[in-house]
Amino acid sequence: MSVGTVENHRQREKGVLVYPVYSRRAGGLSVGINLFPGEKCCSFDCPYCEVFPFSSSAEFSPAQMEEDLRSAIAAAHDRQIPVKDICFSGNGESTMSANFPLALELAGRVRAEMVPAAELVLITNGTGLLDGRIFPLLLAAATGPLALDIWLKLDAGTPQWYEKMNRSSLPFEKISAKLKEFAANSPVTIQTMLCAVDGSGPPPGEAEAWEKLLVELAQSGLVRKVQLYGKARPAPEDPKATALPVEYLEERAMSLRRALALTLPAAITPPPVEVYP
Repeated sequence: MSVGTVENHRQREKGVLVYPVYSRRAGGLSVGINLFPGEKCCSFDCPYCEVFPFSSSAEFSPAQMEEDLRSAIAAAHDRQIPVKDICFSGNGESTMSANFPLALELAGRVRAEMVPAAELVLITNGTGLLDGRIFPLLLAAATGPLALDIWLKLDAGTPQWYEKMNRSSLPFEKISAKLKEFAANSPVTIQTMLCAVDGSGPPPGEAEAWEKLLVELAQSGLVRKVQLYGKARPAPEDPKATALPVEYLEERAMSLRRALALTLPAAITPPPVEVYP
């Protein structure tokens, strides 16, 4: 059955806590959890970000989140639509919310009861790993019974491109070092947005640095997959960020596949590199 009728990313900006949506990367119905229903809250300011400016009086409630999550999953069951994952994303960086630990626990409980075959996913820019409380929490969630699938953002291989793509005051060197530390101890999915900023895509030196960093991360054997995705949705700053040709994304993916195959130890199977234009 088609799930097109439940695609409603914009609902996040209307104060909702839970929003079912068709996800191209999940490959089906993803039930999103939004910890910031009242305003955007993020440690990055990416020019391609699809969250439009908004402000509402909505507040996050763990009890309401659990109720809405159960209702969304039940509605999917009624329509015979399989739930691919329960995903923390929403209007910002979920790990910045004081409610994140409890929300994660509640989502894990609902998943176990209602959709045990679904993945539990956190889409994160990785800055929470700099927090001494969040790093061990995510490590335990990813390696323990919860089996949290952590999608870590890595849009750049150099500080210069990081400044263009993520526009954060947090130093690139500190974030990339924490990503390496985490990926050496926990399964991760790496996600990279490839787009042009101010009319220009990543320079050759940037692409090489990013690829080198990906190969370093994969040395642990714990990188589940790499997702290269393009700009496919409108953003409030358009046209500052624009889509790159599909051929460019495919070329970057092919180059990374070659590098992984050539440099990883024989005992490590190279992670799949997926492209989502």
